[in-house]
Parts: sequence; structure tokens; C-alpha cells
Amino acid sequence: MSASADLAKRTFRGVEDVDDRSVSGAKKRHVDGKQHICALILARGGSKGIPLKNIKMLAGVPLIGWVLRAAVDSQVFDSVWVSTDHDEIEKVAKAWGAKVHRRSPEVSKDSTSSLETIQEFADLNRDVNIICNIQATSPCLHPHHLKEALAMITEFGYESVFSVVRRHQFRWQEVKKEGGVCTRPLNLDPARRPRRQDWAGELCENGSFYFATRDLIEQGFLQGGKMAYFEMLPEYSVDIDVDIDWPVAEQRVLRYGYFGQDKLEVVKLMLCNVSGCLTDGQVFLSAGGEEMVSVNTRDEAGIRMLQREGVEVVLFSSNDNPIPKALADRLSQRTGCELRLSIPHRQAEVEAMMEARKLVWKEVAYLGNDEPDVECLNLAGLSAVPLDAPLVALNAAKYACRSPAGRGAVREFAEHILLLKKKAKSKMDQDRIRRDMF
Repeated sequence: MSASADLAKRTFRGVEDVDDRSVSGAKKRHVDGKQHICALILARGGSKGIPLKNIKMLAGVPLIGWVLRAAVDSQVFDSVWVSTDHDEIEKVAKAWGAKVHRRSPEVSKDSTSSLETIQEFADLNRDVNIICNIQATSPCLHPHHLKEALAMITEFGYESVFSVVRRHQFRWQEVKKEGGVCTRPLNLDPARRPRRQDWAGELCENGSFYFATRDLIEQGFLQGGKMAYFEMLPEYSVDIDVDIDWPVAEQRVLRYGYFGQDKLEVVKLMLCNVSGCLTDGQVFLSAGGEEMVSVNTRDEAGIRMLQREGVEVVLFSSNDNPIPKALADRLSQRTGCELRLSIPHRQAEVEAMMEARKLVWKEVAYLGNDEPDVECLNLAGLSAVPLDAPLVALNAAKYACRSPAGRGAVREFAEHILLLKKKAKSKMDQDRIRRDMF
């Protein structure tokens, strides 16, 4: 059996639409020339539950950033778009590598359906042949899900493919209180309740993505013609519309989310700007001329957590925020860290430290807070900024802390580093087990 045939057998089943709609148009375009395949994420500014939910930070990444990263890294789309009516969402979308379709007011209402918005986009982009509508609220989507689902259209001739998840839930008929009618089972025999292992369950849409040809969309369908479903495992079927508890959703994403093409590296060196990261940037002056800063004990604990796990932590100050030597010595003593004073050129200094330790950027974590930190934030394998960092630094960082400077940002980033370190170790252990099996 070929690899593509095996893929089809494992991940989907096809069903013919009752209208027996032809697929000749889609096949003809595939044979005659390259089709334009695009991803489209709908992200309206209005949200009934959480304001601007689509760009709210989830595990340090804007919610929409998780699916944009998966779409871009899948490398199967000729273009990746975000359809929005909001300026802030547009900025985030462009920062994560997407083009932006500014939708009209007519399709920006609470009553507007997804299909109407997609039809407007298709009408304005006549070169697009296949559209994949990806839900912004599905942050555990991975590139391989999109690759395998698209193969059903390009290799097997399906017109629409949508994601599903297998559920093992018994359903009962709803009864109106005033009706006096008894409920009845919809998918089980109460006298023969099956065990989970004896029941295949049911396939339910998980809303993660919907592939459809232009022909179908223009006819008013996202699902139709020759259809197939793509089954995703339950752990990847996280829907923020359902998972109201944001911290629970964050834990799911940290465990099952897609973190990019680069494999997770074990961080060996963490660099932290003292002013505006370890401290809140304020300097207290006494009547006697002494300078004082405030350091949060949670941040000190975070540094010690990293040190116990073999991560070296180096603190530094810049020329524009110098620290008196006596104060620097006290900070170094309290934290057990080397503290480098008045660094004029961040990148050059960091690269010199890396060379001395025989490290590469992927093994370095960097916590900065402003424009001079941008280059290092971009280059470091892991980088972060406090909650109150300016936009120029926030856009360069890979993780945005929920805590402000001097109030737990260092501790939060330390926990994030250690969680990813644990995730990387778990993956290496799994890879070793797989190798040992053959």
C-alpha cells in the first residue's frame, strides 16, 4: 500500500453528498494548472464573552498566533489570510505572517455567518481555488493536520474536508418542563450500556478547520459534494469557545500545542535585564543619597528554580539605567547570579558570553523590556517581556508574561522555561523509546 493510500485509510472516511455534486471542476483545475490554496482565519473584533478574545494572550502567544503559526509552517498554502474588522487584530495578524482582508460592515455583524464572510473574501480574491477556514479558537492545531487533510483534496479528489473528534458521550432527548413527556435515549440501549472500550463512539465536528473548493463556497456550502472528514485526536481538539477556564486551556496548549518548526532546545543560559524586568524600573533615593530598588521574592525564587535545574542566570544593566556597584554587589549576592554592569551593546555582549560557553542562540533565554533588547529577543531560542513592556519589545518576544516587571515576571518566565525543558526531555525520552523498539 502506498504512503498516501495508507494516510487516507488512517485519517479520513469519504461520504458522497445527497446531491451527488460533480468534482470535475476541482479535478480539472488540479490537472490543468496549479491551484491557489489559501488559509483564512476569521477574527472579528466583537466578542460576547471575552473582549478581543482572538488576540488575548494564551500561554504567551496571541490566541490567533497559534493557528497562524501552524498554517504558515505547514507550507501547503499559497497565502494565509486573516479576515477582520479591527485595527489591533490586523496588527497582530501581520506580525504573525498573515495578509489581512478588511471585511465590510455588512459581514461584521453579530448575525453574520462564517460562510457569508468567506464568500465575500472569495469574491474579492478570484485567483483562489481552495479555501481552508481555520478557527482562531483552536490553538492545538498542528501543521501535519492541515497537510494530511489537504491531501484528501489534492490527491483523492474530495471537494470538502472538515475536522472531527471522536466522542464517547451518551445523548438523551431534551424534554420541555411543561410538556410532561418522558425523555428517551438517542444513541444507546440503557439495558445494554456499552463499556467505553466496547463502543467506537461518535464523530463530532470539532470546528478546527474546513477545507472547501471555490465552487462549493459560491454555491453556499462549506461542506458538500464529495466530502471527507479528518479525525483529530481529543488532545488536539481544544476549543476556547468551550474551554471557558482560560488557565485550563493554557495548560492544554502548553502540553499539546505547536511551538514551531525548531525542535525544543534545553536552555542552558538565561539573561535578564535588571531594570524593568527583575525590578519595576523605579529607583528610590534616600535623604543620604543612597539608591534602592525593590526585588520581588517570587522572582528570586524563580531564579533559584532555574539554577537548581542547571540553567545559568546572568543579570545585566544598561548604560541608560546604570546600577551603583554596591547595589549590584548586593543583588548578585541575593540572587547568586553574575551581574554585568552598563552593557552598551547587548547583542555583542551576549554573543561573547555564548562563545565563551560554547552555546548557540537556541540554548539561550532572554528577558528584556525595551527597544535595545529587540535584537536579542528575536535571536534567543526563548525570549520574553513583562506585561508592561512597550509594543516594540512585545512584538519581538516569543512569550509575553502576564505579570509586570518586578512583580513576578521573572518567576513566570522561569516556570515557562522549565515547562518547555520538561516537554523537550519528554519528547527525547519518547524518541529514545521508539528507537529502542526497532
